Amino acid sequence: MDMNSMSYIHLMKEDIVNEYDWEGNINLLNIVLLGVTNEVPKREERYELHRLISTLLSNEIEAEEKLNMIELEYQIPVSEELREEVNLMCNLSEGIEERAAEKAAEKTLRETNKKVITNMHRKGYTLEQIAEIVEIKPEEVGKIIEESMSV
Repeated sequence: MDMNSMSYIHLMKEDIVNEYDWEGNINLLNIVLLGVTNEVPKREERYELHRLISTLLSNEIEAEEKLNMIELEYQIPVSEELREEVNLMCNLSEGIEERAAEKAAEKTLRETNKKVITNMHRKGYTLEQIAEIVEIKPEEVGKIIEESMSV
């Protein structure tokens, strides 16, 4: 998000027809929506939760620094289990970032190949010549050309 935010959504009992004390806890539904930016906010009381979550989710802060912050700023004891979970979370976010970069690179390559293939086809190259240059099967070249013609 482009700014930190927090909203509290909850139900309130409002008697419309006669007052009745319902059994059970009718205040169970409470929702807190928290929006965080990519940057860790400064230490301010109102951004305390944002700071903690931004730190934990940050790709730029090393696991050990995250653990130090958890322990020093929030007085949360850092157990071996917590240490493993933070390391796992850091590795997971790196994996997600790598997969996203790979997907973006593949998409860019597909789009570039599509442009090259359609341009070469317009210039009169054969399917085999195009396939050899872009290093894909002639059948795939044919499909790409058909798709570009139908658009």
